[in-house]
Amino acid sequence: MIDKELIANRFRVLQDNICQALESADGGGIFSEDNWTRPEGGGGRSRVLEGNTIEKGGVMFSAVHGPLPEITAKAMNLAPTDFFATGVSIVLHPHSPLAPIIHMNVRYFETSGGERWWFGGGIDLTPHYVVPEDAQYFHQQLKQTCDRFAPHFYPDFKKHADDYFYIRHRKETRGVGGIFYDYLDEKTGFTQEQLFDFSLAVGETFAPTYTELLQRAVQRPYTEREKRWQMLRRGRYVEFNLVWDRGTKFGLETNGRTESILMSMPPTAQWAYNLQPEPGSPEADTLEWLRKGVDWVG
Repeated sequence: MIDKELIANRFRVLQDNICQALESADGGGIFSEDNWTRPEGGGGRSRVLEGNTIEKGGVMFSAVHGPLPEITAKAMNLAPTDFFATGVSIVLHPHSPLAPIIHMNVRYFETSGGERWWFGGGIDLTPHYVVPEDAQYFHQQLKQTCDRFAPHFYPDFKKHADDYFYIRHRKETRGVGGIFYDYLDEKTGFTQEQLFDFSLAVGETFAPTYTELLQRAVQRPYTEREKRWQMLRRGRYVEFNLVWDRGTKFGLETNGRTESILMSMPPTAQWAYNLQPEPGSPEADTLEWLRKGVDWVG
């Protein structure tokens, strides 16, 4: 069994590497760092960027431990136990409405003594305006990473993302999906080392994929109309994170650091009553793409 501290240390290095890549891509912004401790045990490094290209971005590392709250243990079908959890979580909100929001998370969880353990994570993309070529590129990069480990990983995890990142009360997906996996353990037929390597590979796919999308977006001009739409789509992002996201609930239930947990919120967002985009408009076209089951890789 891999030592949990080794996993945490590799995740720290992943955070470092991603922050360096994002600072380079942003062209001027520098991450601020906030180190914190959790009273029940552990802590983390929260890094936040307010830059030239990225309006608000966070790359968060945590390694926490202690008694698992009863409500969380019940949701996981676990008896009362201590736990250890570590991971890297990222959300980036760009200035340009033509650049997408992106989320990435890789994490490891184990109960006391390592009796139960699993990996989870994934990457998903939330464009304010869906550009099919960008969505295809994004999914191709994820498929290439998944295919290095198993041919069924991409289709299985892509479907899981479609189902998970779904705003049920709006009947639309949060974006164009990606991959999402959870509770990966020895029952998958893979060793702990193999699943750790997979999670690291997912994390290492993040920076080159998103920086390419940013470079494409900065060449596209936009107006106040697009900025208005961006604010409304950010509102949808907020709705999902506060109503449906399990990671947000887990963090709050385990007395995680609120500032870090809610880092995913955009700096500004708007809501409009019963907005109906004009048929045939770019905004209406985007809504047509926000559905489950789109085959982006052919």
